[in-house]
Amino acid sequence: MNYEKLTDAVAMAATTTGSWLKELTGKIHEDLITTKGRMDFVTEIDKESEKRLIHDLSMILPEAGFIAEEGTETRRGKDFNWIIDPIDGTTNFIHGVFPFSISIGLMENKEMVSGVIYDPLHGECFYASKGSQSMLNGKPIRVSQRTHLGEALLATGFPYNDFSLLSPYMDSMVELMSCTHGIRRLGSAAMDLAFVACGRYDAFWEYHLKPWDVAAGTLIIKQAGGMVSDFYGGEDYLFGETFVATNGRIQSEFLAILNKHFGTGIESR
Repeated sequence: MNYEKLTDAVAMAATTTGSWLKELTGKIHEDLITTKGRMDFVTEIDKESEKRLIHDLSMILPEAGFIAEEGTETRRGKDFNWIIDPIDGTTNFIHGVFPFSISIGLMENKEMVSGVIYDPLHGECFYASKGSQSMLNGKPIRVSQRTHLGEALLATGFPYNDFSLLSPYMDSMVELMSCTHGIRRLGSAAMDLAFVACGRYDAFWEYHLKPWDVAAGTLIIKQAGGMVSDFYGGEDYLFGETFVATNGRIQSEFLAILNKHFGTGIESR
């Protein structure tokens, strides 16, 4: 399979639906919003965005199944599955706040082979395919070259309905705030990962993420020279709900601080 050509088609699908979303920004009425859980919102626009993406992606790779946030399509493929977030950052979208994004990953068996993250408001499309360099609007991107946490700018996301790890999370944030250039919180994990991939951020961490939040970003970061793991340095990051991404150069130093607050994870592996 030509993964690069396939990814170009995925990027086109993302930008087409993204252009439609851009036109709706700031125009969401309350009657279009429903609640999936405390501080967990979905709009009719999320569902329509997902349906549009599923239609286009089904044309690109008909045999693939779907793991999609809003569940408008649930069939699974034998070898290939798209992992989709039709609007990553729905709360931002509802309020007309930057950023929100579309995130699309393609998993072949258990390996990510294509990833696209599109920011409709700024027209930035981050993408990568198996065996190729990560790109931003046709230009190669790389993770940052910083080698120490003291030089790093970090990103994270705040828990909104799972507070089971809130105490160690807050403790880790306090320590990391005091020894870095600072911490940012955009409200779209997919965009955070894209920013790590292109060197705007040096690291990102968050818990209780879902596969559609990170699937595309994992490949884009790896193909840009970075590293991803769970909080304990392991490989259970796609479905395990703890996620770390770094430029690779500060991975050990970063994980050491997380392990101090969250434990090593040995007891759970």
